[in-house]
Amino acid sequence: MRGTRRTRLCLAGVMAASALVATPAARAAERTDRHLADLVNPFIGSQNEGNTFPGAAVPFGMVQLSPDTGHSTGYDYTQKRIRGFSLVHLSGVGCRIGGDLPVLPTTGEVTQTDYARYAAGFSHADEQASPGYYRVGLDSGIRAELTASERTGVQRFTFPATDKANVLLNAGQSLHKPVASSVEILDDHTVRTGITGHGFCRDTGPYTVYTVTRFSRPFTAYGTWDGTTLHPGSRTGSGGAYVRFDTTEDRTVEATTALSYVDAAGAETNLRTEGGRSFDAVRDRARELWERRLAGVRVQGGDPVLRRTFYSSLYRSFLAPNIGSDADGRYTGWDRRIHHAAGFTYYQNWSLWDTYRTQAQLLALLAPREARDMALSVVKVDEDGGWLPKWGYGPVETNVMSGDPVTPFLTTAYQMGLLKGFEERAYRALRKNADGVPPADYPGIGREANAEYLAHGFAPYDKDRPLAKMGDSDYHHGASVTLEYALADAMLAQMARGLGHTADAARYAARARNYRRIFDPSTGFFRARDASGAFTGSADPARGVGFHEGTAWQYQWLVPQDLPGMVGLIGGNRAANDRLDAFFAYDRLLTDPERTAREVWVHGDAYDYYNAATYNPMNEPDLIAPYTYLATGQPWKTTDVVHAALTLFTDGPTGMTGNDDLGTMSAWNVLSSIGLFPIQPGYDTWGLSTPVFDRVDLTLDRHFWPSGGLTVTAPGTSAADRYIQTVRRDGTPNTRTYLTTAALRSLRTLGFTVGPRPSEWGTSPSAAPPVLR
Repeated sequence: MRGTRRTRLCLAGVMAASALVATPAARAAERTDRHLADLVNPFIGSQNEGNTFPGAAVPFGMVQLSPDTGHSTGYDYTQKRIRGFSLVHLSGVGCRIGGDLPVLPTTGEVTQTDYARYAAGFSHADEQASPGYYRVGLDSGIRAELTASERTGVQRFTFPATDKANVLLNAGQSLHKPVASSVEILDDHTVRTGITGHGFCRDTGPYTVYTVTRFSRPFTAYGTWDGTTLHPGSRTGSGGAYVRFDTTEDRTVEATTALSYVDAAGAETNLRTEGGRSFDAVRDRARELWERRLAGVRVQGGDPVLRRTFYSSLYRSFLAPNIGSDADGRYTGWDRRIHHAAGFTYYQNWSLWDTYRTQAQLLALLAPREARDMALSVVKVDEDGGWLPKWGYGPVETNVMSGDPVTPFLTTAYQMGLLKGFEERAYRALRKNADGVPPADYPGIGREANAEYLAHGFAPYDKDRPLAKMGDSDYHHGASVTLEYALADAMLAQMARGLGHTADAARYAARARNYRRIFDPSTGFFRARDASGAFTGSADPARGVGFHEGTAWQYQWLVPQDLPGMVGLIGGNRAANDRLDAFFAYDRLLTDPERTAREVWVHGDAYDYYNAATYNPMNEPDLIAPYTYLATGQPWKTTDVVHAALTLFTDGPTGMTGNDDLGTMSAWNVLSSIGLFPIQPGYDTWGLSTPVFDRVDLTLDRHFWPSGGLTVTAPGTSAADRYIQTVRRDGTPNTRTYLTTAALRSLRTLGFTVGPRPSEWGTSPSAAPPVLR
């Protein structure tokens, strides 16, 4: 998303993912993949605005302990100085946030308080990272190692022999904009801080984090600073603190820092609960947690590059949302009051405009217990604060992005069976959100353009409308907002029908057809309307107005609830397929898929979303687009496009197709590689395309998935043999281009037979995905 935005891709050539054939050597290498964490490269996406981080975290942990090099979101692989190792990072966001309490080891006298000045040089030759662990040798001769538990970050520093080995704890500088900070040296082992900041893409907030750091040995000297003024021997300050050790004999110092979004007592509780273990013990546990998580998906086939990109994407899919409650269950709600999570873990950080399309479904499949608690946490945001979130960071609404992403996020949870016992509570919150607008004194904007949308069937485009609240405005993106509202209405209609609210279901289903209100027959594309209802902006669909991070070309396929209706507007399947072929540069794609992906689809600057008439694989509006062919009678073209797009994922620092947006793009890679994709986000429809692996074994939670596991096979899949000939569900032919969640629940095997040419599979009208009415 653009609260988290997309990145320019490296043009270095790599082998197409679909072309990685399972050779005997690859199969032999595969048998050695017993430690799946070894296949993960946390540096992927750390260059060219991928905005990932290489540091240490456990799945969904509150803490992401990672180096900051001076880039706005933390770490940039091209930069050569580390300012500190800080506690909070969001994977793949496009705006600055977090970076709280950067800690850096130094030697000699402490003379600087600005971390840009005291930053330490380093080389990638002396740097490594794996799930739950990071290590780097600094030019100062100090080795720094990082690991983490859910609510603590643990650092181990190995110093040269010196009596002036320092650790600097900077409470006054971070990635976000500081508001206030305090630091206290409590005793000869312990430092406590409070840090208040705001920021992200706009000056939203503020929010406060509390930390307490416990060192493994007493320090010999200490001091604090305020601004640029150092105070040796002082125990309190507003900027930061330094502590000193004598490492002439014992050269190692360990520090455990606990974090809380509640209060200082919460940080101390988290330290008591999760602290007290050695660095090695914490690292080993983090590694084991990742091994267990990654082992939920076992692949066979492909070469090591393909497996590394796949498991690295799977790893990033499990980095967020993040635990928000302390070890005792307390958390800070959106009313800024302290609450207690009873019977569930409270989560936070909601990049919903992005994650509702891919990651929500992947987590419901592979991590349903956590996904359930995440959905309940979103419901609690409404119950505590008064409204559902749009893009939430910690206990703060940022109002970043547009539309109504929370609705398909929660209806996905409902359709996947995650809201049992809470369906009506969730529905009440969704109904309020869909039919109204938050009050003026609430910081969120919700469906900001809802009054006009409900009255006239579209959100008007008004580029000059002042911001009512900080963040983005739905009025600035009226065309795409209309499509997003209509999609959300369609998904809410299905939930309402399932719960027996028939009148509501009919009302929302009627609103789901509002996408038609912005279709301009004179251009054959969607187009923004002004407040009077007149079409506005350029008639050129590549240069129109009112589309958030895209054009009418990219948004034309965002009608998953009624693709036949949309196709009818533009002239039927033949016209739609011609337009899809032009959109994907299909003729060129067949000749050279990888080059087409890199030179035709990817263009311009990282954040250049506009003035384009082709597919943009780097951003969310187009994530479903390749699967449109499943509804137009040419399903083999979905495989052609998806496999070409998968070549954009590589195993180096430039290997992310855009900002990851808290796992969104990574989840797209994982799902598309498996051959199952949520083509109607918010509902229960999974589109089928050719897997890139010969075999994928999914271990599923029996409480949510009675089969306990699903094996997906596609023997011989490759660039040459990538076209589906038949699909079988537990041995029974499946002629449709999709499966439902109900079918997946009891399914044990999904078998694809592939060949060198397209077949008749999935081409009949009855094979197309359903229309949601």
